[in-house]
Amino acid sequence: MEETPDGTPVGVDDPYAVAGACDHLTSDGRCRYALDQAGADSSFAAERRADGYACVVADTEAAATDGTEPDWSRCPHYRSTTDAKECARCGLEEVRIAHDPDARPLIEEHHLSYAGAAGDGRPAADQEHDEGDAEPSHEITVGLCRWCHTKVHRSFARVDDDASPDPEAIAAREQRRGAEQSELGFQSAGERREE
Repeated sequence: MEETPDGTPVGVDDPYAVAGACDHLTSDGRCRYALDQAGADSSFAAERRADGYACVVADTEAAATDGTEPDWSRCPHYRSTTDAKECARCGLEEVRIAHDPDARPLIEEHHLSYAGAAGDGRPAADQEHDEGDAEPSHEITVGLCRWCHTKVHRSFARVDDDASPDPEAIAAREQRRGAEQSELGFQSAGERREE
């Protein structure tokens, strides 16, 4: 199982099997990284420009016809981050309390892979081309509830386990939903003043 730089498990053998589409991929199959950040890797941007900014990996026509998944590990600038709206392991949905900025979120970002994982401070694109590196280092994250996040890091729990939410997680979510519903209720100024 893959591990964090601290040596704790991340819950998957292959982060690319769990990862989604690249954050830089546009709906028409172009690479937003090459369009927006050409100065960060000028040779990569020049290659993409020569190819009409087409993504190095994603072949949208092939995926539509035969359902093949792209091999995201081939792109030096691949990044897949979560929207953290739902736990990827147990399915618990996030309920944010807007008026309480100190409330800890139910769903946290969990890193499966880290950009610049070799630890020498260079961008992942530069590290990938070294002779000794077997795998490129990309940032890949999924959303996990606090309870699943703890299980994954402190035991052999896996992200792709068939799991249901912890009773504590359900209680925390329902408590937030109750607070959310009470905010939607109408209360006259007189009633508020009496409180």
